[in-house]
Amino acid sequence: MNGDPATPVRGRQTVGGLVWRYLSRFEEGEVIRWAFRGMLIGTIGVLALDLSELVERNGGLFPQQAIAPSPDQPILPPAVETTEPTETGVDPRQFLTVDEDSLKDPMRFTLGVGGVLTAEGTIDPGAATRFSDEIAARGEYVKIVSLNSPGGSLDDAMAMARLIREKKLATEVADGALCASSCPLILSGGAERHAGTKAAIGVHQFYAAGKVDGIGAAQAMSDAQATTARITRLLAELDVDPAMWLHALDTPPRQLYYFSPEQLESYRIVTGSAPVAAKK
Repeated sequence: MNGDPATPVRGRQTVGGLVWRYLSRFEEGEVIRWAFRGMLIGTIGVLALDLSELVERNGGLFPQQAIAPSPDQPILPPAVETTEPTETGVDPRQFLTVDEDSLKDPMRFTLGVGGVLTAEGTIDPGAATRFSDEIAARGEYVKIVSLNSPGGSLDDAMAMARLIREKKLATEVADGALCASSCPLILSGGAERHAGTKAAIGVHQFYAAGKVDGIGAAQAMSDAQATTARITRLLAELDVDPAMWLHALDTPPRQLYYFSPEQLESYRIVTGSAPVAAKK
């Protein structure tokens, strides 16, 4: 009877001893590193699950070709409600004089007096090519690009911003006009950047108009990081504070964070409060 009770004890000691002898083969630092890796893998797994739910709910996260609101979504989304007293968005929609149906059409370009090229409508895929053709044909007459757009294709907006800066053109959002979603990236391209006191300039998260099928959480996370890096680099190149894009990351796709005049200046989104065209 003395031997029987000791058997399970020896079994437990044997298992513990085996584990200890196995771990003792590694240096203490190596064990800690593996423990840290295990914790990191677990954390990434939890984040991946949360991101997968977000992708499922929003229909995609930061696709490279962001798309403007679908036909059943208003061109002028409500202002996002914030709890941060220092980051309270404003809602300038009461000042706007836009034709919502017109803004849903693909972006079109009209050259007016004083070298003002109006860019109005949705930034559809291909808008950057048409803009480039317009500049090639009439570039010597164009001084200012006046924006009135609910946003749209991210790639096209970034290409237009770079071309505007390359040509050293000015940009503006006149009183009563809208520049939302990816449109502020185009505004940022201006060598000089101006906005009327009754203009609406806002950002929100990019998303696909339709449901994204078959996209994994890991791919969505990769796309989000890559897109954020691209936008950050562009804004830095244009001497605009990349911190302005934090408001886009915080704002759901069906709302807008409207910048106040003070924020437009502090983030260097604009270099003056009055539209350039108004000075002519």
